[in-house]
Order: sequence, then structure tokens, then C-alpha cells
Amino acid sequence: MDKIVRREELKATLARILKNHKKGTWKPERQEPSETKKKGKKRIQEEKSAWEHVQLSRRSDRPVASDYIRALFDDFMEFHGDRYYKDDKAIVGGIATFHGMPVTVIGQEKGKTTKDNIKCNFGMPSPDGYRKALRLMKQAEKFGRPIICFVDTPGAFCGIEAEERGQGEAIARNLFEMSALKVPVLTLVIGEGGSGGALAMAVANEVWMMENAIYSILSPEASRPFSGRTARRQRTRPR
Repeated sequence: MDKIVRREELKATLARILKNHKKGTWKPERQEPSETKKKGKKRIQEEKSAWEHVQLSRRSDRPVASDYIRALFDDFMEFHGDRYYKDDKAIVGGIATFHGMPVTVIGQEKGKTTKDNIKCNFGMPSPDGYRKALRLMKQAEKFGRPIICFVDTPGAFCGIEAEERGQGEAIARNLFEMSALKVPVLTLVIGEGGSGGALAMAVANEVWMMENAIYSILSPEASRPFSGRTARRQRTRPR
């Protein structure tokens, strides 16, 4: 069930939903960064090692998906559940407006506090989360809404229960379905973009990354056995 509302709030809630189903257009004005900003940015990036970028992408005080949603979008209404098993808190999604244009917003949520981290499983989605995301994407396609995804995960949850409920199939299904969506898809990597857990929400028309975000097939720790590096060398000289 997407939402439970009080009877006296039903009319206003329906009005918000219908408002976010109308077609809208928005023409962005893209501004190119100045040469001074480009040089300064390049200098800052050169001063950091690869491992420092990894650590920055994992900082607990970085904005999470819900922070971006609150800052960028109006009239956000969260939807819940995958219609099969449960509502995965590691995926937050719903409908909103961006400069008056209805959009579907989906984000991988890590949480800000320890309590939130546990509730959101530290941003590691289960199959239910990916199926919820796909449900919202197919709904967006039906009503012609652009899709904006926020990626921030160390990887998909790899517990026994996730595998029993078809984690691999859920990720593969997202890759398959997203490649054929008929509406624009924009994915932003806002922190960690780890493995198939990130890719399952990043088959998009464009993929953008925040500064000090990372996007990799494996986490540095998981890739260590393949590179033959020791734990100490992994921290001091990553590649």
C-alpha cells in the first residue's frame, strides 16, 4: 500500500496526486563553469589520493538521498512497497515536481544516524527495494514522467534472505527494463556507487557524479583479493 491518509485529508491528497500526473515541460539553462573554477577544481582533485576520495564518499555527514529530494523537489509524495513482499527502507521513491514539471524520484537511502542506518540497512537494498524502484519506473513510463535516480550504496544486500527472494533476478530485471524505458532517465551518484547494487538504478540516458563520489564494480575492500594487495597497501596506494 502506497499511503494511508485520514478521511479529512483525502481530498487534498488526491489533488496532489492528480497534480503530479499532468504533463509539464522545463527548459534548463545550462551554465558552463569558468576557466578559474575549472583550474581550481582540478588543483583540489589532484591533491587528494584515490583512497581519500573513497573515504570522502563514505562520510556520515554527506547529504543522503532524502536531503536532495527535500532540497530540489516540491510536492514530494513517497510511495511504498513492491507489491510482492515488503517496503524496503533502503529505497525511497515517489512523485514530485521539479520547476513545475512532474517527475518520479527514486533514491538509495543510507540514513544519517545509527538508528537510520540500521533501518535503511546502510543503503544496501534487498530485492524488494529494486522491485519497488522498477514499479515506480514503469508507473513513470505509463504517465510520461521523467525519472531521476540518486545512487548511494556500497552494494546490494547479500544476506541469505535476499538471495532466497531473488536478488540477482531483481537486479537483472532492472537492467533489462531500464534499458527499454521510453521516458528520460537521469542518475546521479551522490556518494558510493558500488557494484550491481548501483548499476540496477543507473541504466540511464545520462549518469552524473558528485565530486568525491565513487562508482566501481566492487568496493576497494572486496577487490583486494583480485589485485593481490595487502590491507595496508590498499589504504596507502589504491588504484
